[in-house]
Amino acid sequence: MKSNTIKTLGLLGLLASIIVGVGEYFLHYSPQILEHSEHYAFFDFVSIEHLQIGHFLSVIGLPFYFAGYLHIYKMLQPGNENLARITLAIGFIAFAVGGIWIGSRAFIGTIVQLQKDIPPDTYQQILNNYTELLEILVKALRVIIALLSITFVTTILKGGTNYKKWMAFFNPITILIVWVILGRLLPFFGKHTLPILMNVTHFILFSLSLYQYQIFQKTNTK
Repeated sequence: MKSNTIKTLGLLGLLASIIVGVGEYFLHYSPQILEHSEHYAFFDFVSIEHLQIGHFLSVIGLPFYFAGYLHIYKMLQPGNENLARITLAIGFIAFAVGGIWIGSRAFIGTIVQLQKDIPPDTYQQILNNYTELLEILVKALRVIIALLSITFVTTILKGGTNYKKWMAFFNPITILIVWVILGRLLPFFGKHTLPILMNVTHFILFSLSLYQYQIFQKTNTK
């Protein structure tokens, strides 16, 4: 694969984190989000226009994440082909799962806003079903990202990749955990970043990966 293609794939991954991040911000953010996090109540403070904008931005941007993971695959590939392929496969699974989840958010948001028009028992059953069928995907996604991080770190530490070994620290699950801690310690900061956490995580990941790619290119063209 040509070097400019590897860079383009990384830029597309970065673009995905921005577009989907903005979309998810529209979907989830309101000043009341931290105080109304239970039972999806925060959606009651998000306008229908923001739900619509957020939904379409997220759906449009999400496929570019697959390009981003092709970039990571090519960066890892010189070190260990098998581990690089496993990382790629897990990355694809992660964003297939994430795509199903993000595509459901505007719908559950409109359900929350129609609460007064729905019998209480029926409304609660809808929320329960959503939690069991779709919200559980968030937990699954965190496990998948943790597995991805293990293969990512292992490949880098074995050596031979296009990454410097310090990149192993900046794996997705570590970035995510650090950002959760910061968001909870600083609520004024967290209320803006925690609702789009996976996108913030990948914005950092792809930014650092592109930075390392530039270092690799300079080192190998001297």
